[in-house]
Amino acid sequence: MASGFFAILDDIGALMDDVSVAAKVATKKTAGILGDDLAVNAEKATGFLSSRELPVLWAITKGSLVNKIIIVPVALILNVFFPIAIKFILLLGGAYLAFEGVEKIVEYLFHRPKKGHEVVDEREQNDTDAEKAKVKSAVLTDFILSVEIVIIALGTVLEESLSIQILTVSVVAILATIGVYGIVALIVRMDDAGYKLIKKANEKGFLAGLGRFLVKSLPIIIRILAVVGTIALILVSGGIFVHNVEYFHHLLPTVPGVVKEFGIGLVAGLLVVALVTGSKKLIAVFKNTN
Repeated sequence: MASGFFAILDDIGALMDDVSVAAKVATKKTAGILGDDLAVNAEKATGFLSSRELPVLWAITKGSLVNKIIIVPVALILNVFFPIAIKFILLLGGAYLAFEGVEKIVEYLFHRPKKGHEVVDEREQNDTDAEKAKVKSAVLTDFILSVEIVIIALGTVLEESLSIQILTVSVVAILATIGVYGIVALIVRMDDAGYKLIKKANEKGFLAGLGRFLVKSLPIIIRILAVVGTIALILVSGGIFVHNVEYFHHLLPTVPGVVKEFGIGLVAGLLVVALVTGSKKLIAVFKNTN
């Protein structure tokens, strides 16, 4: 009986070894998308009052965990029974990411300057509703990026047993959530850490200098993340189209992959933005005529 117990432990140990090796390979494969995920979500988790940063980030993190809980089993089931559906889901997600990235660019380039009373009116809006809307947007974007992460991780263990597939994809999903949002939490609290260092050092010495550096660096980092996050959305979108549509995969073979993916993501985003804008105008005209 004891020998049987130790045999089970030995089997579990061997399985964990296989999973750790597979997870390491899968994590390397998803490193690029995880970097994009970090840039996108760091940008989305900023712009709140200091007292609301961590609660908002926690709400997004919980949404991300729910996303993974939904995506992992669905991806595994679809991979067994209906693998072609995974490609269509990825393409729809790519279209959404392209739309979100290009919409940011269009808004930055073409939005009209707000007048004084409009700014006041916006400040008087319900902050809770605005916060909920931003959390919802961040969780939706996380869902699309999580699908990409899970699919890439699954693709590295297709030849393995089902148990290794399940455990490997689950480990990567958990690490992605903890790693990305842990780093985001450190970024958004840089200024508070800086203020504490300045206060502790009585505004003198190395610690005070480090604190001032952290405080001054945060706005710069946020602006950089806004740009990087937008580029990442378009790049991830273009990458989805290039890797899942045969025509795009062979299009312009002499052009560097990053340039091609960005160009395709940009064009896709412009098309979706035009479609959405046109649809909104048609709906508005239809409502006015009735």
